[in-house]
Amino acid sequence: MKKSLIILCNLISMVTMSQNSSDQATAYVCPPCNSACDDITYNTPGTCQHCNMPFVKKEMSKTIAFYLQDGVEVLDFSGPMEVFSYAGYRVFTVSATKDPIKSQGILTVVPDYSIYDAPKADILAFFGGNSQAASQNKEVITWVKEQKDIEYHFSVCTGAFVLAEAGILDGKVATTFHNALSDLETNYPKVDVRKNVRYVDNGEVITTAGISAGIDGALHLVAKLQGINAAKRTAFYMEYDNWNMGNGLLLSESNPYADQKHDVFFKDFEGVYQYKNDTTFNLKYDKNQENLLVEIDDVFYPIYHEIDDVFSDVNSEYVGFLRNPSGEIIGYQLEKNGEIFKKLD
Repeated sequence: MKKSLIILCNLISMVTMSQNSSDQATAYVCPPCNSACDDITYNTPGTCQHCNMPFVKKEMSKTIAFYLQDGVEVLDFSGPMEVFSYAGYRVFTVSATKDPIKSQGILTVVPDYSIYDAPKADILAFFGGNSQAASQNKEVITWVKEQKDIEYHFSVCTGAFVLAEAGILDGKVATTFHNALSDLETNYPKVDVRKNVRYVDNGEVITTAGISAGIDGALHLVAKLQGINAAKRTAFYMEYDNWNMGNGLLLSESNPYADQKHDVFFKDFEGVYQYKNDTTFNLKYDKNQENLLVEIDDVFYPIYHEIDDVFSDVNSEYVGFLRNPSGEIIGYQLEKNGEIFKKLD
């Protein structure tokens, strides 16, 4: 299924008339990987031949500033960095100065920018680990307040204290690292601090609990911006098998998990199917991730529902199922009007 010639967005342009003209003008890029392909723009979706990463719409390739302070927790920022990078966002690091910092006293990080020369970002992100070095630095807080047209503020762990100090959490619900919940509540009475939640989504401000919770919050933001299937693909790529979708406190009107299909819908598609080179595969429903799984050579690959009987694979490529007049699934195609592979059982 990874080799199909017609990919999902081509199908959608065929079946959804209102999208025809806009799809033709859409530009695509591969997620940044610090290679020559970072600067290439494509006019159709697909997979990069250089780094084998699925393209994303250029308009969705947000720029995210990761503010890092000396002593920052490694996984606090590296987990979300992995998520956002694969999802196609451009991440740069910024600190109070360009001097090297030590993450947990182990990892040396040289910031890309200081607060004095950092470029504009769409999203500002802050992280825990010695976060008072940022939250109690007046120049840093002034810089945070002066950033214009920020689409989202994002924090992991005690990075929430930076947002609180800047007044961004005033009148909002927030969370932080479990050992710091009481301090956040005491020091910032205008913030409604919640315990025992993985993350809190206020709409344009997302705060997460500590360390690994940042991965969940980052995947949630990807789901908000690009749809649930983009987040699922990212989690699959990272082999983050334990991701529990929507396991935070959602206070915004934007809920990327609301329209997902459930087991009754997916049961129609389960069974054994023909595949290329006279092989077969088993298709089953994955209740945890609410999508289909293809089993090939003892390895499972997810198939994501898009619209009606149309699905896409991990590389966003087209998988269209066919029904007989009685409504029963009889097979699938890997390209529109292409070869039909039958359902055998």
